[in-house]
Amino acid sequence: MSAAKRPRSSNLSWVHPLESGAGPRYMQIARQIAGAVEGGVLRPGDRLPPQRELAQLLKVDLTTVTRAYSEIRLLGLLDAQGSGGSYITSRISTVEPADGAIDVSMNAPPLLAGPLPVRLQRAASTHVAYRASEDVLMSYQVGAGTKADRDAGALWLKPMLGRVDGQQIIVCPGAQSALAALLLTQTREGDTVVAEPLTYPGFLAAARLFRRNVAPVVSDAQGMRPDALEAACIKHRPGLIYLTPTIKNPTATTMTEQRRRDIYAIATRYGVGIVEDDPYWLLAGDAPPPIATLMGRSRGSPVFYISTLSKCLSPGLRTAYLVMPPSRPIAPVLDALRCMVLMPAGWMTAMATQWIQSGGALKLLGAIREELAARQHLAASILPEAAVGHPYGLHRWLPLPSSWDQFRLVQFAREQGLDVTASYAFAVSETVPNAVRISLGGAVERVVLDAGLRRLAAMWSDSAPQRSFNVM
Repeated sequence: MSAAKRPRSSNLSWVHPLESGAGPRYMQIARQIAGAVEGGVLRPGDRLPPQRELAQLLKVDLTTVTRAYSEIRLLGLLDAQGSGGSYITSRISTVEPADGAIDVSMNAPPLLAGPLPVRLQRAASTHVAYRASEDVLMSYQVGAGTKADRDAGALWLKPMLGRVDGQQIIVCPGAQSALAALLLTQTREGDTVVAEPLTYPGFLAAARLFRRNVAPVVSDAQGMRPDALEAACIKHRPGLIYLTPTIKNPTATTMTEQRRRDIYAIATRYGVGIVEDDPYWLLAGDAPPPIATLMGRSRGSPVFYISTLSKCLSPGLRTAYLVMPPSRPIAPVLDALRCMVLMPAGWMTAMATQWIQSGGALKLLGAIREELAARQHLAASILPEAAVGHPYGLHRWLPLPSSWDQFRLVQFAREQGLDVTASYAFAVSETVPNAVRISLGGAVERVVLDAGLRRLAAMWSDSAPQRSFNVM
């Protein structure tokens, strides 16, 4: 092996004496290695000491060290090099689209390359596997969540809401389940809920499934208009107001602080609760305080605040936090969640809790924001000026020229190997702007996103292809 590629020699700074009563000795060794990887003491390419040498150092038999190394290898942290020794893995897996299609239709954070996300995932897996109670991971856990999980939620929510009582938090398997539970418990069949004319499709799907009417409220560049909301409250007597005030999906607009105050004042005047769906607040970095923070300063309308990890960290975590207003009972919402999903996945919730408690979640959030900033800059340099987005948002909103119909563009783009989302998917009514949403996180690599955006920009500039008809 050349000097340039020679792995680093054994680093023994992570080795500590084993403790009596701290569990099997091979597990203690495995935890030490995993902890050193998590803390950056052991880095990709570092060589572990020979098993016999480590056994002598820790005063254990060779079989114990062999078993510990096997555990670490099962976690994907170790590469075996035969007689050359064992090394901390340097392999980073990547995923390529199976069919060559480029997906800019799904709003999800980018899957980061590099050691950080892999290290966090493996370290959290190790922590959960060796330290979490089997009663938590392998048993039914109905209710609002364990104290540790709810406290982690309170810590995660602190930048948005300040100090939050963990007893007000419900840990949900994603924001969609929280939305569904609120629709079921805070409204009745046949009730009307109001939302902006373009809104989150998951909310629309749940409302329609549960036979709730959805009425659009006219919006402008700052979001829902206060005068239009007041008119809707008088006309419809809505059961709930649904809002995404920060980096709204799909138009990427953000409500100003004054607009949030005005909306809350009207909701209070007419006694209507607000569902504040706020998945992008931490991504934005510059958003005004959530509407839910106004609730503590007055005896106003209840605000049900939802924050999911799916849009700012990873959808695979399937973890969201629903903060219940003090004036509303928590039990009916728990009953609804139990009927629909029973409980969150204990393993994934424990992973999320470990990420938050260790600070890893904030590190990953920072890295995702950097990647999104680069992708937004790339999109701004390629797409027409008409495309708008937030500097740290997951998507851009592209109005189409008159030569294109949104449905024809979506179909033509699909034929060209590009998946985009038409504005119709977000529409509350039949009045739909001619536009598409472009999500920037789905492409695994920037070079793939670059190709997809250039393909879309070329379509936007060209006239729509003429339809061909065979007259028989």
